[in-house]
Amino acid sequence: MVTTATALEAELLEIAGSVPDPELPVLTLQELGVVRAVHVHGAGTVEVELTPTYTGCPAVEAMALDIRRTLHEHGMREVTVRTVLTPAWSTDDITAEGRRKLREFGIAPPRAVREQGPVPLALGPTRALRAPAATSEPEPVHCPHCGSADTELLSRFSSTACKALRRCLACREPFDHFKEL
Repeated sequence: MVTTATALEAELLEIAGSVPDPELPVLTLQELGVVRAVHVHGAGTVEVELTPTYTGCPAVEAMALDIRRTLHEHGMREVTVRTVLTPAWSTDDITAEGRRKLREFGIAPPRAVREQGPVPLALGPTRALRAPAATSEPEPVHCPHCGSADTELLSRFSSTACKALRRCLACREPFDHFKEL
């Protein structure tokens, strides 16, 4: 049975969603797409559904703490944050505004996924290839600084597991790329 959110639940969802992401403070949790729902269970008692970007995400506890604090500040006495793994979070959940903010912050946003369904998997070499022509990427990763599509992968991991480190071959600037999931 599908239930519709009440006006209060929608308002509290906006408030919880306005919390900045602890790893990418340029984005809110709503723009990142990780706050799924808020359920009111009585006067001053709410439950928030939070889906991490990946199962072992170390930022979940910080997100939950910040959501609790923010909702307490808005009059909620008892706030429970429940981790929900289904449906799994995907980079498709990042809003258009979130993608714009990532780009302006100097992080290449994830590429758009064109179709729904299974993601094709092709196994390749165990080491990162540096030449753009040697990769089998569906679409180039554009530099958030100059817009060039002539970029190379330096490392599959950057400051967080969600990002890869790349370099633009046109302007020579390194940049993070929020990986597609």
